[in-house]
Amino acid sequence: MRLRGDFPILERRVHGKPLVYLDNAATSQKPRCVIEREARYYAETNANVHRGIHSLSQEATDAYEGARDEVQRFVNAAKREEIVFVRGTTEAINLVAASFGQRLKPGDEILITGMEHHSNIVPWQLLCERSGAVLRIASITDAGELNQESFERRLGPHTRIVAITHVSNALGTINPVREMIALAHAHGAVALVDGAQAAPHLPVDVQALDCDFYAFSGHKLYGPTGIGVLYGKAALLESMPPWQGGGDMIRQVTFARSTWNDLPYKFEAGTPNIAGAIGLGAAINYVAGIGLDAIAAHEHALLQHATALAPEVPGLRLIGTAPEKSCILSFVLDDVHAHDVGTILDHEGVAVRTGHHCAMPVMERFGVPATVRASFALYNTAAEVDALFAALVKVREVFGR
Repeated sequence: MRLRGDFPILERRVHGKPLVYLDNAATSQKPRCVIEREARYYAETNANVHRGIHSLSQEATDAYEGARDEVQRFVNAAKREEIVFVRGTTEAINLVAASFGQRLKPGDEILITGMEHHSNIVPWQLLCERSGAVLRIASITDAGELNQESFERRLGPHTRIVAITHVSNALGTINPVREMIALAHAHGAVALVDGAQAAPHLPVDVQALDCDFYAFSGHKLYGPTGIGVLYGKAALLESMPPWQGGGDMIRQVTFARSTWNDLPYKFEAGTPNIAGAIGLGAAINYVAGIGLDAIAAHEHALLQHATALAPEVPGLRLIGTAPEKSCILSFVLDDVHAHDVGTILDHEGVAVRTGHHCAMPVMERFGVPATVRASFALYNTAAEVDALFAALVKVREVFGR
């Protein structure tokens, strides 16, 4: 597979075995073009952005703002001012909760689903504690799908925010977010979408979705860690107060009062992750060159192959069997703890994630303490899926199953 050569780390061996990296839902590996672009910034252009008149600063600013343009095109935002650079999905959601959330009052309601990542639960719990608002939960089915009736029943005249995952990180379920957003708007609520697991795998068009906010992380999208994106409709962002104060987010400062910079800089206080943003721009350019439709088709084929092999392993039970799924296979194996499964797989060179995946309510819903999660990316192969299942045979041998 030609693309594998773009990723230097895939040449590694682990415990003497070729690396089979199937932990992409946690973080993806980085292509050489991203690594080199970030290094080139530090080697040739390192300077702060927006604040200097010297050549290095202007070059750094051009590269940083060029990355914002890449993101705008990637999600089809109407304006570049609607793209705010943050540390990741978690920070983006916290920004909305802390800033937009200031308008909530006792009795207002926030609606999420039962499949959310902790990053789309805890910020809203904190907001409810501060404001007196109430957190509502739409349930999920035994297959790991949204219970549509539960979602619609919990929408009401007091709903102010609907915060939903596009793709579940623990189950792989793809939610019907466009329809959910329309329902939220019909009840006068704003809609935030956690796109951390969607952006690397599915085409995202924020204008077609009509979401008010969309959040995603660079490190899952073949980009650097510590960089992410909050998309917000310009009118909403304009109406929101700053989240953090400091340099670059201000227009004028006196001891009496301060005024704020234009979008998006009002929400980008202090020196940003310049190299990370530039690296994210390179990653988006790389993904765009392949095509998200092609990536999705390849990953879906891997998921189908893995799903077909699963019944051949005695005692293996899939957790999350929704018909509409992204490239995540979560499972439990007999009464073998997920951590033990992951340890043995690691000795076979197979990297998976084990645990609750920052989705403890999902584990509680399915009555398991943890799952093994194999998640696929554009550089994975059917042979690597076969290697995963061959390693699971070793697990059964070790535990005498």
